[in-house]
Amino acid sequence: MHFLDQAKIFLRSGAGGPGAVSFRREKYIEYGGPDGGSGGKGGDVVFRAVQGLNTLIDFRYSQHFKAKRGTHGMGRDRTGAGADPLVIEVPVGTQILSEDKEDVLADFTEVGQEVTFLEGGMGGRGNASFKSSTNRAPRQHQPGEAGQEMWVWLRLKLLADVGLLGLPNAGKSTFINAVSNAQAKVGAYAFTTLVPKLGVVRHKNREFVIADIPGLIEGAAEGAGIGDRFLGHIERCRVLIHLVDITGSDPAEAMKIVEAELEAYGAGLEDKVQLIALNKVDLADEELVEGFAKELRAAGADKVFALSGATGQGVESLLDAVLQHLPDRTATETKGKAEEDTSEAAPWSPL
Repeated sequence: MHFLDQAKIFLRSGAGGPGAVSFRREKYIEYGGPDGGSGGKGGDVVFRAVQGLNTLIDFRYSQHFKAKRGTHGMGRDRTGAGADPLVIEVPVGTQILSEDKEDVLADFTEVGQEVTFLEGGMGGRGNASFKSSTNRAPRQHQPGEAGQEMWVWLRLKLLADVGLLGLPNAGKSTFINAVSNAQAKVGAYAFTTLVPKLGVVRHKNREFVIADIPGLIEGAAEGAGIGDRFLGHIERCRVLIHLVDITGSDPAEAMKIVEAELEAYGAGLEDKVQLIALNKVDLADEELVEGFAKELRAAGADKVFALSGATGQGVESLLDAVLQHLPDRTATETKGKAEEDTSEAAPWSPL
């Protein structure tokens, strides 16, 4: 499945049905008169967050969404049927932005969350509703309100507990494959990862979701490379794991570059808990590892984890540190526990 995290779509709610002009004419009934019913309400445009979607790829091929209009009114005071709402299913983590991308109009953070985005037009009044003591045979009616329409942007921000970042070729794909069920592509060249990847980590009877984004380069916040576009996917993360390649020319400078890009991007990324990990230590001796770790601490790192995603060295210590910064029960665990309790019909109890 292809990954798509932005899409522009057109929305239109349904127009209201027109009111009817009708007169009652029945043999042997003394009094006739107007009996035209009102039109039905047009369909609303509704967004609903559903489970099982993690991309907006469907909106690449379907970009126009138009709800049906209400049915017209009829004689014998019959009101037209209202149109069913048009329900658009989106992944959890989707935001709806205005056409200029300046305003967030809706934000879907939970499964089942539903927002009526555009209201359908009200049905027009039939001529029966215009009858009065001075107007006994009205012929006027209303055509029904027009629906609302607008262009909007959909932007997906993946929901993950932990975000994985670093320069290109820092070993992020190898690491996420080692600790989770992800199957990210691994290659000995920069920008192996072109789109974000999600994986579920199970460690010490706990579960959390980790997100890997494409590597950042200097100037990413201004549009250089591809990582700036995907920084939004870690805005919701509680913890960031920053992998620094020990085989790089200057690991301390590499750490500073990524931190500068987080600060330039904003959105509170620079204030999140950040765990610095010196990766690929299996390719260096202990003296070199300690020397680079000392440089990273001098550059601002509180603590440096030495690890190797390829061999698993030091990975457990890093995951232990991650759990210390996560709540007692992550969203993944809460969902899994709820499903288990439902299937067993047992009351939920905290750990």
